[in-house]
Amino acid sequence: MRYTAARTRRAVIRLTMRLQEGLEEATRRPDRGDISTTTVIIWVAAVTGAVLIAGTIAIVIAKYNGKLNGL
Repeated sequence: MRYTAARTRRAVIRLTMRLQEGLEEATRRPDRGDISTTTVIIWVAAVTGAVLIAGTIAIVIAKYNGKLNGL
């Protein structure tokens, strides 16, 4: 039990120190290369378009599946 408590304490200390270092880095360098809003919009549009195209193809194949068997 004491071993688990010691490991947990060390893990919490490491995480706290890592978080503090990250916050200090963010304060020192506010522009860390974060993803811009435009990039997020482009990715969402691309993924949405791909899902729509794949869905349309699946619907067409399901609808005409019997007719496509003879090809």
